[in-house]
Amino acid sequence: MMMLQDGCIQLLCLTASSGVPLFTRGASKQLPFSVIGSLNGVHMFGGGQGVLLSSCETEGGGKVVWRVFHESVMLIAVSGGGSSGACSREEEIRLQRLLENVWHCMVLVLGQDELVNLRNVERLKRNLRSCFCLIDQLLEEKQQGVLGNLTHCADSLLPPNPTLLQEAVDGFAQAADSEFGCLFVHGKIAAATEKWWRLAPQEVVLLSALVRTLSASGSASCDYPVFLPQGSPTVAHRLLRFQLLPGADVCVLCGPTPSLHRAESELVGQLWSPLVETLRSCLSVGERSLPGSVPLRPDVLALLLINRETRRSVSCVQLSSYHLLSDHSLSKSRCWELLKLFYIFSMSRYFTHEETLCVSAEDGAQGGHTEDFLHGFSHQPQQCYLVTEECKSYGLQTPRHQLFLLMLPSVPTLALRTVATQTLSDIISATAF
Repeated sequence: MMMLQDGCIQLLCLTASSGVPLFTRGASKQLPFSVIGSLNGVHMFGGGQGVLLSSCETEGGGKVVWRVFHESVMLIAVSGGGSSGACSREEEIRLQRLLENVWHCMVLVLGQDELVNLRNVERLKRNLRSCFCLIDQLLEEKQQGVLGNLTHCADSLLPPNPTLLQEAVDGFAQAADSEFGCLFVHGKIAAATEKWWRLAPQEVVLLSALVRTLSASGSASCDYPVFLPQGSPTVAHRLLRFQLLPGADVCVLCGPTPSLHRAESELVGQLWSPLVETLRSCLSVGERSLPGSVPLRPDVLALLLINRETRRSVSCVQLSSYHLLSDHSLSKSRCWELLKLFYIFSMSRYFTHEETLCVSAEDGAQGGHTEDFLHGFSHQPQQCYLVTEECKSYGLQTPRHQLFLLMLPSVPTLALRTVATQTLSDIISATAF
């Protein structure tokens, strides 16, 4: 079987009943049609024998993962071997999460009815093109600073003046006859209304990805119909998005009113013009996602902090001259990749108390990816660490937070816990996150 280059991922979408290809995305060199047919055929053959084929490995170290949604659409993810140090377990988890995200992305844009009730395959092929930009963003493995596609927690930025921005978002949503409003800074959520946070975590993540895609188009405003995959998969809402400053966007989910013109001409200027300097100070936070009042030790390379109650997260990579002069300097992209891998490593083996990195029970999917030695124990691990040649990693779980930290190899192993607990305390005390 012909496989992809190392680290490449190709996504295949077919009709579940007949195996008609709907689209392929991902790797520049597509798999031959004969291979696509074989991947569909082996899955159908297994189904006919009462066997559910969910994943397999190839001789070259690649991975193939299948998933059927609502007995209507089949998604197949194919990856080449050597995915930046990810082992088979981590790679399968990542691909399963990808398929789940892609399906909900399709529902977000087209609605569930059009995907489940296949009446005209050719028309569906054309309509699915409107999902490609969003799907391509999900496939972008080197996307830095965005982990929500993996964690299903909203990527957030903690602004220096949260109260002013929160009041502005609440007021703007109310003026737009909506209870769902959100301010994005550098593609991350800086403030949102209470009802926005009550959306399903995966909906918040996909709406954030959609706003990043719309912002990248360069338009100053847009009126975009969206379906909420869990809250409203068959009835569309309007997503109104406005660029306040380059890198800062505000949006609301609303009904038939107000019109895009009225919201842009009357509401945006009136409510947001007085806050231009506040927005600029928020933009200055940048990729760090944390205000300057939060100190980070110089030996910390990267961190991911999750609020388990609100399903929000903040993440950053910290590379300074101190790191570059060390014997084990890492690039920024490699730090993000290692952070993702350590998150999957920890969640698949230890921190499985709540939302684990496994396929949901929908459509008869399989169970979780928990180490065998955890079964039968009544307690839940609260801390873990990993030592490699590139860095030292530490995971810390409390009733409210999960912290994943990458540190320089020079940090003594016995000091990892102290550094992690101090970092968590510093962030919480400065931001109340």
